[in-house]
Amino acid sequence: MKLIIQIPCLNEAEHLPATVRDLPRAVPGFDQVEWLVIDDGSTDDTRQVALACGVDHVIGFPRHRGLAAAFSYGIEESLRRGADVIVNTDADNQYDASAIPALTEPIVAGRADLVVGDRQTGTVAEFGPMKRSLQSMGSRVVRSISGLQVEDATSGFRAYSRAAAMSLVITTPYTYTLESLVQAGNSRLALANVPVQRNDSVRPSRLFGSMWGYVRRNSIALFRILAYYSPLRFFWSLAIVLGIGAVLAWSPFMLDLIQQGAATGHMQSIILGAVLAISSVQMFALGVIADQVSSLRQIGIRTLREARELHFDTLHPAAGTTRAPTSAPRSHAGTAEQSAPAPGASPANQPDLRHQTGTAEQPAPAPGASPANR
Repeated sequence: MKLIIQIPCLNEAEHLPATVRDLPRAVPGFDQVEWLVIDDGSTDDTRQVALACGVDHVIGFPRHRGLAAAFSYGIEESLRRGADVIVNTDADNQYDASAIPALTEPIVAGRADLVVGDRQTGTVAEFGPMKRSLQSMGSRVVRSISGLQVEDATSGFRAYSRAAAMSLVITTPYTYTLESLVQAGNSRLALANVPVQRNDSVRPSRLFGSMWGYVRRNSIALFRILAYYSPLRFFWSLAIVLGIGAVLAWSPFMLDLIQQGAATGHMQSIILGAVLAISSVQMFALGVIADQVSSLRQIGIRTLREARELHFDTLHPAAGTTRAPTSAPRSHAGTAEQSAPAPGASPANQPDLRHQTGTAEQPAPAPGASPANR
């Protein structure tokens, strides 16, 4: 079996050596362990530092595209290179790499398709009371939407089986953590939580500039996820709220009519009630339409998975055949790669020698991959 540890990077030349130094080269259950760095348009020497640190594969974008795009591109490249299990970690070394064997063990044992490293955020002294509360609330919301008992929904320290990675399609531009969990729940994948240690932060987060920025972006992400994956619940809940508002707006008119046998005035409340009632009906109809679109989306994801299996398993016929998946299937252009070829590697796995002359290689896009994630 092959394990690929991927690290999305943005201007991490200073911190990447410490991160790579702690990564394992041997993990129980795997014959091969490779490292993959995804450079998200860094303006420093991140790529050169990665190669100097012995990273096996370095890919990236010519300009910054965001964490979600870098993560997705890393998943595609790992599948292309025949990974049976993919571990994602951060470049700032906030996650303890010694936990990687524990993170992959449930997948190797066949108990899980997706394993999330639980930072136990309630006990992290670096997080203030507000951030701990928001982390806890966000995890509860994701548990409610996905149906998975995830303890740390925003943790980026994760392990994916090949089957889970095949089904992964990230559409939110900000972060992958929440949407990937909801997708896993919809696909009926098995999830496990593994407690992990968190190293001290070496720099402020680049995903948000302030606590309110964090709240705003995650709120938007949750809004989109609800509309995408639970449209009936989302729009019909709005319809019920608007319907109740309409009844309350009409209540003064109705009380006068019942008590006095006639009602005069109340024109403002009648108009307001009518607007709310019409809006309620519209939300109900939108829920039905969005649910049909969501069904088509699920069909598209299954089709994409089958296309990926056909494409990637043709490149690496042995990949994914060493164990059965725990769940039966239910239901970036402009990039340059730099890597050192392994002795005896097949031409499909060797980098183009044009890298040594400064010419960028355009990797072949995976079937169904969107232009932003190729």
